[in-house]
Order: sequence, then C-alpha cells, then structure tokens
Amino acid sequence: MTTSTAWPEPELASTDTPTPIRFGELLVRSGKLSARDLDRALAAQQEMGGMLGRVLVRLGLVSEQDVIQALSAQMGIPVATAADFPDLMPEVEGLLPEFLHANAVYPLRLEGNQLDVAMAVPQDEFIIKALHLATGCTIRPYLASELDIEKALAEPVEEVAEESQDDGFEELFDGGDFVEHLKDLASEAPVIRLVNTIIGRVIDLRASDIHLEPFDDGLHVRYRVDGVIHPNEVVPPRLSAAVSSRVKLLAHLDIAERRLPQDGRIKTRVKGRELDLRVSTVPTVHGESVVMRVLDRASVRLDLDKMGFEQDTLARFNTLLARPHGILLVTGPTGSGKTTTLYAALAKIDASEQKIITVEDPVEYQLEGINQIQVHPQINLTFANALRSILRQDPDIIMIGEMRDGETAQIAVQSALTGHLVLSTLHTNTAAGAVIRMQDMGVEPYLITSAVNGVLAQRLVRTLCPHCKQAYDPEAEIRERTGLARFSPPGHPIYQAVGCAQCRDTGYLGRTGIHELLVLDEPLRRAIIEGRDANTLNTIATSGGMLSLYEDGLRKVAAGLTTLDEVARVTQDQSDA
Repeated sequence: MTTSTAWPEPELASTDTPTPIRFGELLVRSGKLSARDLDRALAAQQEMGGMLGRVLVRLGLVSEQDVIQALSAQMGIPVATAADFPDLMPEVEGLLPEFLHANAVYPLRLEGNQLDVAMAVPQDEFIIKALHLATGCTIRPYLASELDIEKALAEPVEEVAEESQDDGFEELFDGGDFVEHLKDLASEAPVIRLVNTIIGRVIDLRASDIHLEPFDDGLHVRYRVDGVIHPNEVVPPRLSAAVSSRVKLLAHLDIAERRLPQDGRIKTRVKGRELDLRVSTVPTVHGESVVMRVLDRASVRLDLDKMGFEQDTLARFNTLLARPHGILLVTGPTGSGKTTTLYAALAKIDASEQKIITVEDPVEYQLEGINQIQVHPQINLTFANALRSILRQDPDIIMIGEMRDGETAQIAVQSALTGHLVLSTLHTNTAAGAVIRMQDMGVEPYLITSAVNGVLAQRLVRTLCPHCKQAYDPEAEIRERTGLARFSPPGHPIYQAVGCAQCRDTGYLGRTGIHELLVLDEPLRRAIIEGRDANTLNTIATSGGMLSLYEDGLRKVAAGLTTLDEVARVTQDQSDA
C-alpha cells in the first residue's frame, strides 16, 4: 500500500458520442470472451440473476480484472488497484463500517469537500447519493475489485487479532457473544439462500461432493463431478464463517467448536429429491474446511448388472457370492465405488432366507430386510467389538464396511472359517495387494488361503458423452503400445472426448466400473503359503486368466464407452501396490 497517490481524473463522456458499446460486446471486441460464451453467460444471467460481470466471473469465462478493465472503459471511471489504497483509512464523519462492508465501499482520501471512494459497483447511483448525504461531500467514484475492498476493510480486525495473540476475530467478543453472533449471521436470509443455492447445484451438476475451503480471499466452493473436482464461486471473506456455521447448524454440529474435526449429517429435499449429505469439518489456518458427501438415494444403482461388469467377470463374482462361507473382498481407493458394489451384492441376496448383518462407518444407505449397525468409537462400539457381538446374533452373511486393523481382520477370518460369508473392503490398489495387506495386518498366510475366496479390485472411469463423442482410428503403433490391439483390431474405431452443452464441455457424462477379479485357486494358494510378493501373485493370477484393471478398461475403450486417456488416468496407481 502507499500513503499518497496521484489520482487520475475520471473521464467525462462527451454529449455528442454515439451510443456506448455494451459491456459484453467490449469483452468480445477485446478478445477476452467469445461471442458463443457471451450468449451462454446471458442465458445463465437470466436463470441466476445478478450483474453480467459477476456471472461471467462465476462461470470462469473471464477474470475479475478483465471485468474491471471493461467496466472502466465503458463507464469512463478510473480503476483503483490494491496498491492505490492508503495505509490507513481516512476518518470520514458520517461513514459507518457496516455501510462500507454491506456495499463494498472504501474511502481512499478526503481533500477539502471531495471524497474519493473505491467501489465494487460505482454505477450504483443510490450508493453514491447515500455517501453524499451521509458525509456532505462531493463523491468521486473509482472502480475497484470487491476482493481488494474486502481485504482493506478487514485489516483493522486482523491487526487486533495479531496484537491479542489469541483466537483472532473471537477476541472482539466474549465466547458466548461470538457464538450468538455466528448464529445470527448464519440465520440471515442472504446466508440461508446462499447455502441453499450451493447445495441445490448438486442436482444440476450431478456432483458427489461439495467442498467449502477457506482461504484468505474467501471461501472457495468446489464440486466433485464424475470423480473430478471443479472450481465454482468464491464466497466473500465476510460471509465465510456464516456459511460454514449455517452448514454446521443444519448438520446439528457444535458451531462453538472450531478447533476440532466434527462429523454430522443433513437430510434435505432439493428440487423434489431427497438428499442425504454426510458432513465433515476440519480446522485449517484460515477457518473450517467443510466437505459434504452427497448420498442421493435416487441416483444410486444397487444392481450388479448395471455397474459396468463384463459378463465373464460378473459370472465369476456371482459364483463367489453364492458360496456359503469365506471372505470376499472389494478393494480400491476412496471414492472407487467399493461400498456401492457391496450394497449391490447384498441387494442381490435374498434377505428373507438369510440373516444379514452389516457393521459400517457410517451407514450410507438403508437396505430393506438387512440389520445395519453404525459404529461409534466414542462409546467403544468399534468394528471389532461390534463383530464379536453380532456373531452371537446367528448371522449367515456379515458385511464389514472396512477392514481397518488386525483385530477386525482376525475376527473376519474366524467368522469365515466358522461358516459365515464375510464381505468387506480394503484400501489397496490391486487385488493381489489385498493378500499382502492382510499379512501386514498379522493374518497368517495359511489362514488367508483357508478363508479368502476372492478379491475384486475396482475403479470408476468417466463414460463418454453420447451427444458429442467423436470416432477416430488410432495408429497401429498406438494400438500396440497401449495394448489396445488385443481388444480392438485395426480399422475398428474408438472414441475421444469433445465437449458440448450436455456434458458442460467436459466430454464425459456419468461413470462406469472397471474390475479385476482374483479368485484364489491352488497355484495362488501355494504361492501365498510360500510367501511370494504381490507382483508374483499378480503374474500367477494373470496366467490363470485374470484381466487387470487396465485391460478391463481397454475393453471399455474398444466398446466405445470411455477413452484411452481416462483409463490411463484412473489406473496409473496400479504399479504402486
């Protein structure tokens, strides 16, 4: 910041000039925006409301700086950058901090009876008139970034926080007042509308997660769609705490507790659909980061036949599922659809003829006719303790949400050896890696070979948008190098992603599974007893007919469902197992 600035005089529009160019056209003429994107933004403005500049920034079509420069050229109002703001805000009688914050106004300097002000919306004649009436000064507006104004207005609060060497903004209130202040902010109509809008977008975007991430420039809102995270709007710093508090209130969390992680749940109705949101909060240096996992009952597919299984893989998986006892594992990283596959497997089993009990953390979807237990580590209801108890409930089939430790693994093995079918998940990259992981958890190799029937590794790949996918014939060298030649002969076209309005220019719409099914046969059992590593186990399984995740992905490429790039992106961690 600087203490003195030579301010340029605002240019006055001549009375004989032609009709000024529209704001959007200025951006198109300057090459900052295409005519097609302008049409898209105008259509979005009709739906979203608000000023065109903010809509363009929110859609990511132009930067805020581009908007400021175009507005400056259109209105003949000079720009004030962050470097032009004074070190100390001039004291102006009649100006209240609440007014400055609410209208994004910052006084730059007072000379005689003239007040220079930075404004995010200098075209708002009402604000200029209000400033004149409040101060009695002639107002000279300058165009500035709302973010720069917010930062400048926040500085006095930040200085108090630094001097207090304590919890920042909290020092301005005592504990109870601060919590009440947050509750008041979170209960105001603008914050409620904003949070409802943020949550409501998941339906249109088909998002699986909402991320609210605090940084010094505000609360960044991002959505995960088809496994890939996409940036959206940035909530101004003055509303960051209020938005997070609103979400915490909806999830019945303690809004006074901002130093420890919390977990909760929101049940809401959005655009006629029931949504469950699993809420997680963690403290960061800039505030609380909030993630909402979307559990949309209407979109979940609990049908193994519609989850991307190739017929040969599905037939072998169903055979393992029909066995009366043993362990069947599903592996993969977080977000690879493991739990959904287990739910689909349970939904296939006739619960009226079998006693099925699950132990989960958390219970994501309630299944008819199945006894589901939610673990609560706070009261010592852990996976291991719950498993010990449910064995006395005479179950036929047990589903363990996740095999996290040696104790849980040992009980699962004992359950399988005493006549129960046990389904569970493990965090490993490959099917063969699950065997080594169980050994690392302390399960003896001879118990693994006796108890485990098979391991299914899976990933989710994005499927091509049917409206814009484009066929092409890759060169023979690419087919050979990628291994595609085995599944797609020369002359057989495959497809690439393009992008259109239907898929929001991503080229993809929805996801499907790719799978790798390892069935424990005699050669594999011998290798496990001999203590062979994961690579050796994988080689033996492959020689026995198992297709790797990558190879199953290539089958999806050959069928025109996805792309080589997408399969490579999703399976690149296989070598790390």
